[in-house]
Amino acid sequence: MSAQPAHTNRLASETSPYLLQHAHNPVDWYPWGPEALEKARAEQKPILVSIGYAACHWCHVMERESFENPQIARVMNQHFVCIKVDREERPDVDQVYMDAVQAMGISGGWPLNVILNPDAKPFYGGTYFPPKQWAQLLQNVADAYTGEYRAELDDTAEQLTQALRASDLEKYRAEVSESGLTEERFRLLLYNLSARFDRERGGTRHAPKFPMPSIWRFLLRSHARTGTAPALNQTLLTLREMAWGGLYDQAGGGFARYSTDEEWLAPHFEKMLYDNGQLVSLYAEAYQVTQDELFREVVYETIAFVRRELTSPEGGFYSSLDADSEGEEGKFYVFTREELQQILGDEETLFSAYYNCTALGNWEHGRNILHRRQSDADFAVEHELAPAVVAGLVQGWKEKIMAAREERVRPGLDDKVLTGWNALMLSGLLDAYRAFGEPEFLALALRNARFIQGSLYRDGKLQRSFKAGRATIDAFLEDYALLIQAYTSLYEATFDEAWLRAAETLLEYVLAHFFDPAEEQFFYTDDSSETLIARKKELFDNVIPGSNSVMAHNLHRLGLLLENTRYTELATTMLGRVQNLVVQEPQHLTNWASLYTALLWPTAEIAIVGPEAEDVRRELSRHFLPNAVLAGTTTASELPLLRHRTAQNGQTTLYVCFDRTCRQPVHTVAEALAQL
Repeated sequence: MSAQPAHTNRLASETSPYLLQHAHNPVDWYPWGPEALEKARAEQKPILVSIGYAACHWCHVMERESFENPQIARVMNQHFVCIKVDREERPDVDQVYMDAVQAMGISGGWPLNVILNPDAKPFYGGTYFPPKQWAQLLQNVADAYTGEYRAELDDTAEQLTQALRASDLEKYRAEVSESGLTEERFRLLLYNLSARFDRERGGTRHAPKFPMPSIWRFLLRSHARTGTAPALNQTLLTLREMAWGGLYDQAGGGFARYSTDEEWLAPHFEKMLYDNGQLVSLYAEAYQVTQDELFREVVYETIAFVRRELTSPEGGFYSSLDADSEGEEGKFYVFTREELQQILGDEETLFSAYYNCTALGNWEHGRNILHRRQSDADFAVEHELAPAVVAGLVQGWKEKIMAAREERVRPGLDDKVLTGWNALMLSGLLDAYRAFGEPEFLALALRNARFIQGSLYRDGKLQRSFKAGRATIDAFLEDYALLIQAYTSLYEATFDEAWLRAAETLLEYVLAHFFDPAEEQFFYTDDSSETLIARKKELFDNVIPGSNSVMAHNLHRLGLLLENTRYTELATTMLGRVQNLVVQEPQHLTNWASLYTALLWPTAEIAIVGPEAEDVRRELSRHFLPNAVLAGTTTASELPLLRHRTAQNGQTTLYVCFDRTCRQPVHTVAEALAQL
C-alpha cells in the first residue's frame, strides 16, 4: 500500500482540481468562504489569499518551493488565515484582488498572492515569490501587523478599497459620446488598432503573444463592411503564423494559451478550453472568407482535440490541460532528434525539414517544438514531391507522433466544467457547423447544450461549475452572457425556437438581477451574490471578451430577432457609454468595436420560410454574414420576424430586411446574397 500524505487540510472536501492539488500541503488552507473570513475577524489576523488555477506552471513551482515547505507553512499558519482560490471557479474574487495588486503598481498574473486585513481589505500583494523572499515577506508583514504599523496598514487597505469601488467608467473617465457613430471615427479606431500590429509575424508587437481572437474577429467584420485589404491581410498573416507555430499542437490539434516569444514558437504549453472555443470560431469565419484549406484543417483538428481530450462522458467540456507533465513544462509535446529517429526511421530527415527540428534542438535541453515555416505547396516544390504525397506523409507523421505520445505521462487535466467556457466552445462548434455543414459538429453542440440545460442549473438557477456530479457556485455575468450568445446561435443553426426562448429567459434574468441603471452597464455578480469588498463591472475585452460587451451584442441580436426595441436601444446606449474609449484604446475593447461595426451599418434581418428552410439555411450559412440575424421555419411561426411570412407559391422563400423594411422576396440563396 502507498503511504498516506502526512497532512490533509480543508481543501480535501472541495471539487476544484486546483484546490485539491493543495489539499495535502502543510499549509492550513481554507477555501474562500465565511469560515475563513470569520476566523480572521475573530482572531484579528491578516488573511493571505493565494489565487491560481490547475494548469498554471508558476503556481506549481510556488507550491513545490513554498507551500510544501514545512518551515514556510509554519510561518503562514502561525500568523495568517490562509485561503486558496481557484480563479476559474471564483473570477469575482480574482477580479477584486487582481485590481488591487494592479492598483499597487504591480503587474498582475498568477499565482496571485494578496495580503488582506481581517475585513478582507488588501494592503499588499504580488505574483510569484521565490521561497526565501516569500518567507522573509511573511515574517516582515506579520511583525508589522502585530506591531506599531497595524494602523498604517489598515489605512492603506481602506484607501485601496475605496479605489477598487470606483467603476472602470469612472476610472477611465469614459464620457458619453455626443457625436454618434461615424465612419470617420471608425477609421480612426482602425488606425489606432493597427499601430500595434506585428507586420512580420502577425499578432501584436512584443512578447508574450496571446492569440486574442476578438481582435481578429473584429477585423474580419471590419473587412466585410469596408473591404479594406490591410485589415484582412493582417488577420490572415496572424492566423497562418499561429497555425504554423509551436503555439498550435502540430500533431494533435488545439492551441496553447500563449507564446513566450514573438515568433509564436515556444508556447506556455497549457491548453485552455476558452482559447480553443474562440479560435475554432475565428478560423471557421476566416475559412468562410478565404476558403483556405489550412484554416479548415485547424478547425477540424482543434475540434478533434477537444472531443478526444476535453470532453466528459456526459457531454460537458473540461477546463484545461496542464503545461507540465512529470514536473517539466512541455515534456509531453517535445522531442529530441534521437527520439524522432526512433519513431520515424528513414522518414525522420524529411519530417525534421517539414517541422524545423534539429540535432541541437530548437528549444530547451536539446528538444524540438514542432513548427512550420512554409505551406505544403512550397514544401512539395522544394523537395520535388507531389502535393498529394506530402499530404499523405504529413498524415502518417501525425499518427506516429500521437502514438508515441500515448506512451508518455499525460499532462494533468482540470476536469471541472465551467458554464461560460462551455458556452464559448458551443459557439465555436456552431460557427464551424455554419462554415462546413459538418453534422458531427452540430451533434456535439446539441449534446453540450442539453448537458448544460440538464446539469448546470440548481433550484432553477444557473451555476458556474460542475464537477463530481454536482453543480456549484451561482453563475456570473460571464456565464449568462456567453450562454445567451451560444443559445442564440443554436437557434440560428437549427431554427428550434426553444433555444431562442431559453436565451430570452436568461436575458430577462440578467436585466432583473445584474443591471446598474446609473451606469447602464451590468455588474459581474447578481444582486443575491456574496458581498465582496467591491461589486465590479467587467468593461474591457481580454483573452475572453468582456461580459458587458457580450451582453450588448446579445441585446442587439435578440432585439432584432424578437423585435424588442427595449433590447436594441439598451445595446446602443451601452456602446454610447464606452464609444470614445473604443476609438482611443481599441486593442482592449475589440468586442465593443465589433458592436460598433454592427451598429454603424444596418443589420440584415433574414427570414426563411418553406419546406426547404433547413437546406436553404445550411447553404446561406456557409457564407460569412457577420452583420445579419437569421430566423426560419418550415411551417408557420409566431416569432416576430416570421409572423405573416409565407412560402410563396409553395416554394421556400427568403425575406431580406433592413430596419424592418424588406426587399423583394426571393427563392434562392444567390438572390438573397445579392440583396445583402
